Amino acid sequence: MTTRKSSERSGRGNGPGRDKRAPGKRRPASGAAYKADDRKSGPRKTGFKKPGPKTSGPKPAAVRAQEGTDDRGERIAKVMARAGLCSRREAETWIENGRVQLNGQLLTTPAVTVTAEDKVLVDGEPLPMRERTRLWLYHKPRGLVTTNKDPEGRPTVFDRLPDDLPRVLTVGRLDINTEGLLLLTNDGGLARVLELPATGWLRRYRVRAFGKVTQADLDGLKDGVAIDGVLYGAIEATLDKEQGDNVWMTVGLREGKNREVKRVLEHLGLAVNRLIRLSYGPFQLMDLPENDVREIRGRVLRDQLGETLAEEAGADFDAPIFHTPKQEPEKKSGGAKRGGRTGERREGTQGKWLTAREGQSETDRRKAAKAERSERKQDRSKGPSQGPRKNSGPRQEKVSPRSRFRMTSEPRPRKDFGEEQRTPPPRRIWSEDGLVDDKQQETRTGRDKRDRNGPPKGGRGPRDGGDRS
Repeated sequence: MTTRKSSERSGRGNGPGRDKRAPGKRRPASGAAYKADDRKSGPRKTGFKKPGPKTSGPKPAAVRAQEGTDDRGERIAKVMARAGLCSRREAETWIENGRVQLNGQLLTTPAVTVTAEDKVLVDGEPLPMRERTRLWLYHKPRGLVTTNKDPEGRPTVFDRLPDDLPRVLTVGRLDINTEGLLLLTNDGGLARVLELPATGWLRRYRVRAFGKVTQADLDGLKDGVAIDGVLYGAIEATLDKEQGDNVWMTVGLREGKNREVKRVLEHLGLAVNRLIRLSYGPFQLMDLPENDVREIRGRVLRDQLGETLAEEAGADFDAPIFHTPKQEPEKKSGGAKRGGRTGERREGTQGKWLTAREGQSETDRRKAAKAERSERKQDRSKGPSQGPRKNSGPRQEKVSPRSRFRMTSEPRPRKDFGEEQRTPPPRRIWSEDGLVDDKQQETRTGRDKRDRNGPPKGGRGPRDGGDRS
């Protein structure tokens, strides 16, 4: 393969392809326009010329973004919302009411871009510093509306949130009869990014519906479905069990359109009567009690979002935290009832730094408390007793409960092994001479004992006296 040199290429540079007409009769380069008065005689530079930016008129937003992030700034309504004062719509209303000043001048329009060097005053007070990006998990019960203000006067989610939370936004919405996981954040940019279908986070629901359906019908939703001109994306649905006239299913989707689960299942002939959101992306409902709030740690949130989503949302994980939850009072342990000594000891063992003066005072306090306890103990031992003690009196021997069933009479003394055993009375047998004493009594007694004990381990041997014919 051969490559042609640059001097051999055709074009407007030096070479055979150059326009050899007079300078005044040459054609202008493409993309450029020259007036007759601007033409100059003499040599001029050849080649293409990049068109420069327009000098007249306002610069478009794309050009302003390329000039640098320091001079770009943000809309003042967005800055006020990120500071936690109000929403963007409320900020526009405040500006129209004359409550916002920019660099000493009263603002009349929200179409203003501000930077970190501008001075913004709201009701005469400067804007608070931006707080760190935070995220909470909330277990929404049924009967609450996911909105700031309801025109019908129904209770909202924000009416049930704890008072120690800062101003938060909801990531998406849940219907009034839908329960389960709802994400809350103090960053409007993060809420917007997590709501977008392009983010692709899976939202999983637990559904109970009235009617009959098969797994084959649910598998048909994997390719999407169009209902009344609205196209719904792929839905993962699994039939869990049938309970009477109802069926339980697990449904997963990534778009999250308005009432998407209910409309898709109604298309299959089912009537949803309970809907519980179990997860939103990597965040799970788990065992979070109903109407409780749990914050996600900053490190976990940063890892789950990743660099791409965090940069797209404009999240700030280095800013300080101004709204901290109230510390719950510690429950008193059982040992604290005994003069509070256990509580004092536990409090002293908690790790904290003490100065030399504080350490000396703590040591003196403990020595004084120990001396006081020893004095009380000596006074109780020397002084007259106020009453019988709990364990005073002769020590009683503990008797087993079963002993009352077997000790019906006085226990008999047990014979020692060294004591001489009682000899049996002499035995008398009948013989030809009449009743005479048995001379082989000891031999017969030993043989009877062996017969009762059984044969020896090696087998039954011959009886005493040999075989009898």
